[in-house]
Amino acid sequence: MSDRISLRNFSMVIALIAISAFFAFKQPVFLSARNLSLLSIELSVTAILALGMLIVLLPGHIDLSAGSGVGLTGAVAAVLVFDSRWPAPIALLVAVVMAIAVWAAMGALIVRQRIPAFIITLGGLLVFKGLHWLVIRNQTIPVVEGGKENIYSLLTTYYLPPVVGVSLAVIVVGLMVWAKLNGRVRRQRFGFQVDDREILFLKLFVAAQGALLLVLIMHQYRGLPLAAVILGGVAYLIHVLTQHTPFGRYLYAVGGNEEAALISGVPIQRIVIGAFALMGVIVALGGFMQTAYSGASTSTVGSLMELDAVAACVIGGASLRGGRGTVPGVIFGALIMATLLNGLTLMAVSPEVKFIARGVVLALAVWVDVKLAGK
Repeated sequence: MSDRISLRNFSMVIALIAISAFFAFKQPVFLSARNLSLLSIELSVTAILALGMLIVLLPGHIDLSAGSGVGLTGAVAAVLVFDSRWPAPIALLVAVVMAIAVWAAMGALIVRQRIPAFIITLGGLLVFKGLHWLVIRNQTIPVVEGGKENIYSLLTTYYLPPVVGVSLAVIVVGLMVWAKLNGRVRRQRFGFQVDDREILFLKLFVAAQGALLLVLIMHQYRGLPLAAVILGGVAYLIHVLTQHTPFGRYLYAVGGNEEAALISGVPIQRIVIGAFALMGVIVALGGFMQTAYSGASTSTVGSLMELDAVAACVIGGASLRGGRGTVPGVIFGALIMATLLNGLTLMAVSPEVKFIARGVVLALAVWVDVKLAGK
């Protein structure tokens, strides 16, 4: 299985390079600092929602209501800020609490009433879409009041100063080196296999070069976007949660073999409800960022984003059956989806073509997942 996954990952890298090269050839502006900065913001929104989808997919479930939830939570916060004149931080907090309660309730229905997640979240998709339109009254609700910037609107419009961006990149690289070396020492202590020093150095060198290059490119425009920093923080937290906590191990166990997990004493109901509650937090954050990026809450915010999230997870190696998936893989899958949509937008293709492209990518990703699972 590892060989197949390695081959699959290699083919995905080739696919990303080919997609990027095609768009760069058709639209040279694709590689401009401005467009890459905008691409990083679009990637952040897609990847954050995909990371939440990973948490739900690992125990073998799915959330088809995520896109509608993005629109609803963003709308609730926008209405509280613009119409009710609430302070932005309080409005965002209220929307987060609402999302946690709703998604935890869906998780409880799924595991306690034994209703398939597909059905519950499909119903949520319709309900949340309708509530979204009711909340905004089919109008356009800005995320700012009186034209004044607030923490809501700054989520996707604020850029870190150059000094802060470079310092943050150096800190991230330092922490990454420390984590890799510390992990290598611990694996050696228990007699596990580790990479050769030359391979480890090459991996760290490439990763460090990539981080610093990203910051330098961003500084050619306005600086490192706050959205990219938020994505980095969410990715780190989800990685730690899934790889270094009992909760994360239980997620993989439930998705790998639910019956064995139950016999082993894994609290399946609490794990699944916790996964959906965490998904609620991610949906709310994604809703705030997508709405802020759009500049206002409209009836189209969040439309079909759940499909992009699922596609990003499957492209990145997560299984729809549960028990498999990693944070780096999901981010890579989200990068492919974001690059595809960004390039199509630059080429000014019609919405119909965009829908077709997203559908083809999703179908291919699921086909590859089925082929891998069947061998």
